[in-house]
Amino acid sequence: MTEVTEAVMKTDLPFANKRQGKVRDLYDITLPDGGDGLLIIATDRVSVFDVVLANGIPGKGVMLTKISEFWFNFFEGHYRHHLISTDVSQIPGLTEPQRQMLDGRVMICRKSKVVPVECIVRGFLTGSGYKDYLVSGKVCGIKLPAGMVNSDRIEDPIFTPSTKADEGHDENISYEESCQIAGEDLMSRIRDIAMSIYIEGREYAASRGIIIADTKFEFGLEGDSLEPVLIDEVLTPDSSRFWPADEWQPGQEQNSYDKQYVRNYTETLVEQGLWDKQYPGPALPQEVVDNTLLRYQQAYRLLIA
Repeated sequence: MTEVTEAVMKTDLPFANKRQGKVRDLYDITLPDGGDGLLIIATDRVSVFDVVLANGIPGKGVMLTKISEFWFNFFEGHYRHHLISTDVSQIPGLTEPQRQMLDGRVMICRKSKVVPVECIVRGFLTGSGYKDYLVSGKVCGIKLPAGMVNSDRIEDPIFTPSTKADEGHDENISYEESCQIAGEDLMSRIRDIAMSIYIEGREYAASRGIIIADTKFEFGLEGDSLEPVLIDEVLTPDSSRFWPADEWQPGQEQNSYDKQYVRNYTETLVEQGLWDKQYPGPALPQEVVDNTLLRYQQAYRLLIA
């Protein structure tokens, strides 16, 4: 794997309809068969609390792309997904410097209509779910046993959707509310697929020493089909909480292989009154950049190497 020394924070490519998410840049492209395609580029941008920080983590986008590619291949033949290729040489119209910059961080995909619901599956009680539980004993309207503590295992994983916000913060919603947004039949199928992917993925990850505590999926629809298609990223350290299995201890925050390390650092800035979780985001010191990338690399090696 080519070492990335400078963070890729933005792209400017000769393709139509550029969209910029918190981490990814998207362009419309035409596939070799003439169909509508989507070019997804994982930059090295980092977001916390839905705010993009001032500097990135060199190589993070490459790690995310390789991990997603692994999982798309892992689930090939079991669930429909949108990935066609990660080979930058299959993208026409690029200069050589552009190809070098994009190498390892592109996904060529079939275009789909995005279902406007974030599909979160939780197998452990942590993050916003734990905060909800402390107030109500529930997570997104789902009642959990009394007496649970931070990072406790949820014996039967739960599906807890949220709104999908282009700007600002996503908000947790109930399953019933997600059905009002996307339709009950579609959400029922999406819920079943998301739960199955999470359970299969966490079993594999556990065999490699990683606890996937929770994760977020996105789904789309292709053409006139009503069959959900898995899109975006899959079981990465950006969309999931990855914990070292041999260090897990309920009742406390966990060491992690994901961007929780960045969240924790920025939380200290908030506590000190140095940031209010609004734009513009702060810059990360080099130590935090290096340690975060190390965590992503550890996750990659444990899962794939």
